[in-house]
Amino acid sequence: MNMPLYALTQEYRTLAVRLAEGDFDEKAVADTMEASGLPEQIGDKAQGCEMVARTFEADIPAIDAEIKRLQELKKARQARADALRDYLLRNMIASDIQVIECPLFRISIAKNPPAVEVFDEKQIPADYFTSPPAPPPKLDKNLIAQALKDNHDVPGARLRQGLRLSIR
Repeated sequence: MNMPLYALTQEYRTLAVRLAEGDFDEKAVADTMEASGLPEQIGDKAQGCEMVARTFEADIPAIDAEIKRLQELKKARQARADALRDYLLRNMIASDIQVIECPLFRISIAKNPPAVEVFDEKQIPADYFTSPPAPPPKLDKNLIAQALKDNHDVPGARLRQGLRLSIR
């Protein structure tokens, strides 16, 4: 029977609890666990999970390349659309045509809102400059970790030991 990993894990834990509650020596427990076939089945499932994960990872470079290609295509299409609109504007100005009525839309020349053009920044009075606020101080987790490892008390922080999957 092909059981999912979570079901195998549950069976393994149930068997381990039952064996721990019984009065069995360590060898009998190990032999019973091995005879159940659960460790081998869990190992097979773990191997399968890792193979699928590696297959997903193998697709990543191709996906990255496709993302880059699509970003370049998007940039090229946007540049072409902008160039066409600029071409149209220049020709409408040269022809002295202000409005073109079309069945789906109306094309017209419109003035942009006034924009500030700074031609010599040195001449502008200081009143027209702003100062960005100073950035807030940033925690140095490496410094905190070293202090905690050296048995110093750091209020509001503690070392936590996590787990990770190691595959070699």
